[in-house]
Amino acid sequence: MQQKKKTQQERVAGGPCLDCHREHSFHEGDARIHCLELMQFLEQEKRIDLVAKSGQADPRLSTASLFGEARGKMFGVMVCRAADGSERILRAFSGQYNERWEVAGWAPPLFQVEAFTRIYTDIEPRIKNLGRMLQLTDHHSPQWTDLTQQRRQLSRQWMRDIHALYTLTNFRGRQRPLTEAFIGNGGIPTGTGDCCAPKLFNQAVKEDLTPLGLAEFYWGRENASQTRRHGRFYPSCTSKCMPILGFLLCGLDELP
Repeated sequence: MQQKKKTQQERVAGGPCLDCHREHSFHEGDARIHCLELMQFLEQEKRIDLVAKSGQADPRLSTASLFGEARGKMFGVMVCRAADGSERILRAFSGQYNERWEVAGWAPPLFQVEAFTRIYTDIEPRIKNLGRMLQLTDHHSPQWTDLTQQRRQLSRQWMRDIHALYTLTNFRGRQRPLTEAFIGNGGIPTGTGDCCAPKLFNQAVKEDLTPLGLAEFYWGRENASQTRRHGRFYPSCTSKCMPILGFLLCGLDELP
C-alpha cells in the first residue's frame, strides 16, 4: 500500500471554467489520512457496506469482485466543513458498484437514478437485439450495413439521452447540464461525471458543505491498461474530470 506523503498544496483536482474563464484548483488537505482509514476498513471487512454490522453486510457490496475479472475501481474521500463548523467526511466510488448507483454512506450520482433506469431499460435491449441480428447476418450484405448504422445511431442517441440527465451545480449555485459544462475536444467520454471527484463536489454543494481536501486511491486488481494499481493514490483524471471540475469548483475559493 502506497503511503507516501504529499504536501497539502499539491493539486489533485481542477480545470478551466466556462463561466468565469479561470483555472480552478483543489488540493489534498488532510484527506489522505481518512483514505488510509478507509483502506484499513476495506482490507479488514472486505466490503464497502459502511452501515451494516459485521456479518450482516449485503453480499453484493463485497470487495471480492474488485479483485476478479471486473477489476478494481477508484475510491475518494473528501474532508468538509459544515455550517456549524464541524468536520464532515464524504466518500465516493467511481461509476456503479455491482450495478448499483446508490449505496448508503457513499456519494450519489449526478442524475436521478429512476430516469437513468427508464432510458437504460428502453434502449439497451434494442441495441442488444441489433447486435444479435448482426451476428446472424452476412458481413458483406447491404442488410449488415443497414443494421450497423441503426445500432450506431441508437447508441449515439442513448449517450445523448444519458448525458442530458447529468446536472452540475457549482459553489456559486449555478447549474449547467453536462453537455454545456464539459470543456474538451470531440465528444464527451463515456463515464464523464461518474468519477469520485465530481460526485464528491456535487454532494458537498447539495449539503451546503465547504470542501477542505480531497484524495483518491485505486483498490483492487490493476486495470487493463495497467495505469492504476492497488492501494495507490492518483489525482483526478484528465479526460473525464478536468473538463468539468473547473465549473464545479467555481465559487469555492470565495467561501469563508
